Amino acid sequence: MSTSSESQSPRERSVIYAVVVGVLIVLGVIATLLFIDRRQEAGDLEKAEQLLSAFSDAGISVTLSAEQIAEVLGDDGGATCADPNAALSRATLLAGLANGAGGPGTRPVIVESRLLQGQLLIIETYCPEQAEGFRQFVDSLTTVRARTDG
Repeated sequence: MSTSSESQSPRERSVIYAVVVGVLIVLGVIATLLFIDRRQEAGDLEKAEQLLSAFSDAGISVTLSAEQIAEVLGDDGGATCADPNAALSRATLLAGLANGAGGPGTRPVIVESRLLQGQLLIIETYCPEQAEGFRQFVDSLTTVRARTDG
């Protein structure tokens, strides 16, 4: 058995070692980020399932999947929970409850109470600490109950 003599200089070996260590560090960072992302995704899906269950209990039919809801709301409710009791959030909601005309023709309308129920369920599921203030705001609006023609 024969052994070959080393033909690389110590500097060349150091460069190879540095490159290998660098690649391993990058792969470790990528693996960690993917792990954290998957763990957060599982929490997002759990919240989305809770919301779908709340919708079902309230008699609201939803055509979205838990994955689609999780993509939009994440695990913190997204824009819905940013500050639902702020003046701008309430003004945006009220603008959506108008007659649809633009400019001086815009008028508020009396809507069915169930129209606001979905947003209230989202807030109760994703940011329950904000729910009571939003519920008081919704209760202060003039709404009508949905008619059931059967």
